[in-house]
Amino acid sequence: MTLTHRGRARGCLLGLAAGDALGRPAENLSPEQIAARWGRLTEIDGGGTDDTEYTIFAASLLIRHGHALTSQDVAQAYQQEIIPLIDGPMKGAGFSELGAIQALRQGLRPPLTGQWHRHGWSDGLAMRAAPYGIFAAGDPGEAARLVEVDGSVSNAGEGILGGRAVAGAVAAAMAGASPDEAVTAGLGVIPEDSWTARSVNRAREALGPGSGDVAGRLHEAVVVRHYPWTDLAPEAVALAFAAYLMGGGEVEESVVIAANLGRDADTTAAIAGALAGAGRGEAAVPERWARQIGPVEGRCLPVTAGRHVLDVADQLVEGT
Repeated sequence: MTLTHRGRARGCLLGLAAGDALGRPAENLSPEQIAARWGRLTEIDGGGTDDTEYTIFAASLLIRHGHALTSQDVAQAYQQEIIPLIDGPMKGAGFSELGAIQALRQGLRPPLTGQWHRHGWSDGLAMRAAPYGIFAAGDPGEAARLVEVDGSVSNAGEGILGGRAVAGAVAAAMAGASPDEAVTAGLGVIPEDSWTARSVNRAREALGPGSGDVAGRLHEAVVVRHYPWTDLAPEAVALAFAAYLMGGGEVEESVVIAANLGRDADTTAAIAGALAGAGRGEAAVPERWARQIGPVEGRCLPVTAGRHVLDVADQLVEGT
């Protein structure tokens, strides 16, 4: 069956939302803790997180501005659509996005908004990079350029490179690339000597023949154990790409593997789901998962409340 651009786009964002929801309860846990609690986590119980909401927000920027998107457009959207609706603490937002909002409130402008809070290496951009790959399907370089425009508002350094890698890989998967080809495309839009590229390559090596369990080898290869949080972009992207490769590009297996690797499990499973969904299309997302993906509630970003990822995917395709 020949997959359409629309089918791939819907599969990409539906796979992302499913991965976000499946990985949510496993966030910040180790594979051992996950195994002790669930055996193998395979079923969605409840909705997703800010990963899905920020993905919808990022898509809305592309729907409005397309290839002409600028960092000032993104900053203005934060100021007009996010900041005025925040009442008290921002629920569920990542460090990089919280930092960007604080910077904007103080009158800073990008790229300083993504630099001054010094948490630019967060995976906040990587988690919302999929729409850029959909919009620039078949053109990893353009997908990476666009996601960096967005990322300059909230991220810096490796945080931006993580977003570029995911957007580039999704763009390749949207054009029918195999999992290995898609990962290679993601690596092709970031420097070879970057932390992110080294982590992805170490993860690839860990998937080869060797003693011990694969999850343990992956953690040994890329996890920064002394760091107190799990949202490092080089780590999250490497684990997500590894899960996608291990799952052979199949949506369910790729997402389940990513979620059960733990760490920033909602983000890694969302990225793996986006890649696999782009490669296999909407019909490849398990029906039992798809039924549970409804319009987002806007718990983190009230501006996204009531929007469904499938409608957003359709709008992205119409705008290309």
